[in-house]
Amino acid sequence: MKAPPRLQALIEEGLIDTVVRQLMSGKEAMVFVVRCGDETRCAKIYKEATNRSFRQAVDYTENRKVKSSRSARAMAKGSRFGRQEQEAAWQSAEVDALYRLAAAGVRVPTPYNFHEGVLLMELVTDAEGDAAPRLNDVAFTPEQALAHHATLIGEVVRMLCAGVVHGDLSEFNILLAHTPGVDGQEGVDGPVIIDLPQAVDAAGNNHAQRMLLRDVANLRDFFGQFAPALRQTDYGPEIWSLYQAGLLSNETVLTGQFQRQNADVDMQAVLREIDDACAEDAARRLRMAGGV
Repeated sequence: MKAPPRLQALIEEGLIDTVVRQLMSGKEAMVFVVRCGDETRCAKIYKEATNRSFRQAVDYTENRKVKSSRSARAMAKGSRFGRQEQEAAWQSAEVDALYRLAAAGVRVPTPYNFHEGVLLMELVTDAEGDAAPRLNDVAFTPEQALAHHATLIGEVVRMLCAGVVHGDLSEFNILLAHTPGVDGQEGVDGPVIIDLPQAVDAAGNNHAQRMLLRDVANLRDFFGQFAPALRQTDYGPEIWSLYQAGLLSNETVLTGQFQRQNADVDMQAVLREIDDACAEDAARRLRMAGGV
């Protein structure tokens, strides 16, 4: 097929040879199957902010590190340069998360290159070598659902121990990949987590807990269709409680149960927090206006 303009630039740079076909078009990006020498990979072209349908980006970009204080100031002011820097940070976030999670042993696509808003990475495949299906396109037996759910809960824990929360995890951004067997053994199917530009820092983002609970609830609700016993589990609060207490590790044995504590709310403390936040926001606006 004819290469889109942004992939044509990568062909000219020698990073890819040909474009095979379009694989998908989502709310954040378009993905194409490409050839790089003898290998088949995929190229993810990020959509510009004005063409994305993804909402509440501010929740995901909170406390993200940027390359310079000048960039941070520009992003806070919302200047043209700041918007450009924010867009670059959004696009490079997935690359950073992929490398970080791969190093932590999380099953994610292998990243190869990031150039001019295009991410080159592994094409995750099924047993026939075709692009692997998303979980939402597959039906499971109860045993398969339980096994894949357990694997993914382990991946959520591994991600959190690496300081990352996916932030948008569901059956729509998990692929069912095939891993060939070795020494004559039969291959196995297993989940691969994709779509990470909205990944957040677990310790630095105030919305991380809410996002992790939602991610885990999405897994419970999807696999609970095939294994109803999963609907009674409560892994999200258990995982976050252990993480906050510094007791979570990749070897932690989870129960799927969580006993909530009923405590009185200190309304005075809540109001003080609100007043402090309002004062900080007013001071920030004053600084941005040049009043300080």
